[in-house]
Amino acid sequence: MTSHPAEAARRPDPAGGAGPANPRRAEILAAASELFARRGYHGVSIGDLGRSVGLTGPALYRHFSGKEAVLAEMLLDISERLLAEGARRAAGSDPAGALDSLLRWHIAFALDNPALITVHERELDNVPEPDRHRVRRLQRAYVEEWVAVLRRLRPGLPDARTRAAVHACFGLLNSTPRSAAGLDRADMAALLHAMARAALEAAAP
Repeated sequence: MTSHPAEAARRPDPAGGAGPANPRRAEILAAASELFARRGYHGVSIGDLGRSVGLTGPALYRHFSGKEAVLAEMLLDISERLLAEGARRAAGSDPAGALDSLLRWHIAFALDNPALITVHERELDNVPEPDRHRVRRLQRAYVEEWVAVLRRLRPGLPDARTRAAVHACFGLLNSTPRSAAGLDRADMAALLHAMARAALEAAAP
């Protein structure tokens, strides 16, 4: 079976999930996330991407087939990493401990990657359809890891309410591009954890 081009460029990383195997590709993806978040996908050219990492535009084509491929791999990579680590943490035998672990993992991601959150919220529709479908499928699977933990913690909670609560919690946690400027990282992490935990507990009547 022929692998997807983006899959061929990613390998497991120690944090869980997949990450770009080539350090130069990882550097380009990191720079692109900042540029796309600041100027928008359509406000960034291949030349801009190249210059941000010391390459000419044509030289960047040795690593990616174009700007769409950069955006697609960026969002596929982080979706795969979230799912892989989320599944690992959700597998804990104690549902309360698993939920706490999921919260801490996602809060760390949200605080460390505000540009990626911004790009995903704003630019997913610019990803080519097959890759966009894969990103959404990975994200649904990540949501279901949280839903499964909440079902174990609150067995009587209806599925629709559980899933709605998880999505609402993500809205809170993924607010970091707008909400995290006024506090230091530790204080913001503690605030997000307390608020998210309270919100999920409030889902149970």
